[in-house]
Amino acid sequence: MISFIKSVLVDLKGENLNFEDLEFILPNKRAGIFLKHQLAELIDKPIFSPKIKGIEEFVEDLSGLTVISNIELVFKLYNAYVEIMPNSECEPFDSFTKWAQILLQDFNEIDRHLVKQHHIFEYLNAINEINHWSKPNNQTELISEHLKFWNSLSKLYDKFTDNLLQNKSAYQGLAYREACENIEIYIENNLDKTLVFLGFNALNKAVSNIIQALLQSDIAHVYWDIDETFVKNPIHDAGHFIRTHKTTWNYFKKNPFNWLHNHYQQEKSINVVGVPKFIGQAKYIGQILRELNLNKESLSQTAVVLGEESLLLPVLNSLPNEIDKLNVTMGLNLKYVPLASAFEALFKIHKSQSGAYYYQDVKVLTHPSFYCLFDADETNNSVEKIVTTIQTNNLTYLNLDKLKSISGPHTHLIKLLFGDWKDSPNIALERCIELILEIKHSLNKQKKTKALELEYLHRFYAIFNQLIRFNTDYNHLSSIQAIYQVYKELLASESLDFKGEPLEGLQLMGMLESRVLDFETVIISSVNEGILPAGKSNNSFIPFDVKIENGLPTFKEKDAVYTYHFYHLLQRAKHVYILYNTENDALNGGEKSRFITQLEVEGIHKINEVLAVPNIPLFTKPLLEIPKTKMVMDKISEVSLNGFSPSSLTNYIRNPIDFYYQKISTLC
Repeated sequence: MISFIKSVLVDLKGENLNFEDLEFILPNKRAGIFLKHQLAELIDKPIFSPKIKGIEEFVEDLSGLTVISNIELVFKLYNAYVEIMPNSECEPFDSFTKWAQILLQDFNEIDRHLVKQHHIFEYLNAINEINHWSKPNNQTELISEHLKFWNSLSKLYDKFTDNLLQNKSAYQGLAYREACENIEIYIENNLDKTLVFLGFNALNKAVSNIIQALLQSDIAHVYWDIDETFVKNPIHDAGHFIRTHKTTWNYFKKNPFNWLHNHYQQEKSINVVGVPKFIGQAKYIGQILRELNLNKESLSQTAVVLGEESLLLPVLNSLPNEIDKLNVTMGLNLKYVPLASAFEALFKIHKSQSGAYYYQDVKVLTHPSFYCLFDADETNNSVEKIVTTIQTNNLTYLNLDKLKSISGPHTHLIKLLFGDWKDSPNIALERCIELILEIKHSLNKQKKTKALELEYLHRFYAIFNQLIRFNTDYNHLSSIQAIYQVYKELLASESLDFKGEPLEGLQLMGMLESRVLDFETVIISSVNEGILPAGKSNNSFIPFDVKIENGLPTFKEKDAVYTYHFYHLLQRAKHVYILYNTENDALNGGEKSRFITQLEVEGIHKINEVLAVPNIPLFTKPLLEIPKTKMVMDKISEVSLNGFSPSSLTNYIRNPIDFYYQKISTLC
C-alpha cells in the first residue's frame, strides 16, 4: 500500500521541487509526523526539515492574532455584555455561561464563512419581532427582555470583537476572517514561498478563499485525497465538498485536479459485527487484535478508530498483553478520571449547604480519592469508623462538630472537606487545591508507584489554578454555582495526553485524528446512528432556514464531513472491521449506522455481517437420583393405598424429587 502522503511527496520530487523550501499545510499536526517519516525514506542526503503546520497554526500566523481558549472567551464576552447592557438588566455570570458558548459558536460560524455580521443579526432580530407581532403595545416583561437581547446582538458582537482585536487576541472564526483579509499582503511579501496543502476536504469560506488566492498567485499546490467513486456519484456525501471545490473554483478550469484515484474499488475484506453494549465492543476489539497478532499481521499498519471516545479506557484495558507497542493519539478526557467524580460530589455538597450534612453526602469520604487520606495505619481506616457510627446510631443529619467528634485524629481533613465554603469562590478554590496537595502527600507515602494518579492530580491542580487566575483577572465568579459552571466547562475541554512511539505499533485514535492517514487494517467502533454520523443537532441560535440562506453549515454538512472520514478510512484499507452496538436500551444504540446500510446497498464490496455474543460457559449439574430400593417401593405402595391427589400427581410430574421429600421420605 502506498499512502497518500507518500504519493504527494513522490509527485513533488518528480517536479524537482526542493523540499527544504516547501511549507506543508495539513488538516492537523498529527499527520506531520508521518510526513517527516515518509520524507526521510525518499531523500538520499541530509536536508533541513521543511516547515510543517496545521491549518489552525497557519491561519493564526496569517491573521497576526492569538486564538485564546473558549473559557477565557466566555469571560471576555461577559465583559462586553456588561458594557453594553444596563446593570439592572445584566444576567449573573452563572446564568450567562449557559448560553454564552452557543453564542460564541454562532460568532465562529458567521466569521469563518465570511457572512455579513450585521445583516444576519438584523435578520434574527426581525424574525423574533415577527414572532411577537401580535403584542406590540402590551408586551410582558419576559417578551420585552427577549427582544432586547436580540436587538443587542450586533452591539455585543462589535464590542466583543473590538476588545479582542485591541489585545491582538481572537476566537477561531475571527482569526479566519482576519487571515482572509490579510491574504493579499501575505502574497506580496512571500512570492518566493511554495506552500503545499494536502488532505483537505470540508473548507469554510475563509480558508477556501485563502487557498484559491494562493493558487492563483502560483505559490501553492493543493492535493486532494478522494476516490473517483465518490466524486463521480453526484449524491454520495463523501465527495460532497470536493465536488463543490472542483466545479466552482476558477483555478481548476485551467489546471489539473490532483487527484482522483481508484483505491476504493479494489478488493477488501469488510466485516460488520454487531456487539451488545459498548464494553462488549471493547472486548471484541481485543479479540480481533489477539487474532491479528497470532497471524503475525503488522500492527504498525493497524488502526483502532473509536467512534465513541469514551471507549478509550475500556479498550486500553482490553488490549492483549502481547501488544508491546502502542500509540494513543487521542487524549483521555479528564471528566472520565476517578478524581473528577470526587470533586463533582464535593461541589454538590457545598452548592446546597445548610449547616448540616445528609448522611448520604458524608459517604463522599468512601470515594477512593478521599478514602486513602484517612489511613491510620496499614490495616485501619477512620472512614470505616465514621460510616459505622452513622449506621449504628441511625444519624440522618450531621453538622461539622459531630463529624469532627467521630473522625478521630483526622479533624483537619474533615474541616477541609466539610468546612463551610461560605458561597465564596476563593475559599472553594483554596480548599480544593489544599485537598489535592493532601492526596499527593498520601500517594507519595505509599510504597507502590502511582504515576497515573499523580498525573491526574497535576492536571486538576492546573485547572483550579486557572480558575483562580480567571477570578483574579475578571472577578465575575461570585458564587459556588458560578465557579462550578466554569469548572465543568474546563473539565470537558481538558484531556490527559498519552506518550508513545507514533510510527510503531498499534495506532489508537478518534475519527478526526485519522485525517490524511492510511492503514491496511482498520477497526472502527460505535458505528451507530447518532454517533457516526451524529445526526440532527441544532446547538445554535440561528434557525435552519437562515443558515441555508446565508451559506452557513447545517447538520447535513456535518454528516457529509463524517461520511468523508468514514470512507477515507476504507479507501486504501485491505481489512476492515466495523463494530456497532446492538442494544437498543443504550443511548444512541441499537440502530446501526446508515454508513453500514450504504455499504450494503452500493454492492461494490462483499460485506460479511455477523452478530457477536459473549462465550458463556455451560455448567452441567448431575441429576439427583434416588434409587428405588425395596423400602422406597414399599412406602410408595403404602401411600398409594389412600390414593393420589391431583396436586400430588402434578408435583410428581413437575419435580419427582419434591414428591419424594414431601410424600415418601417422611415415612422412611
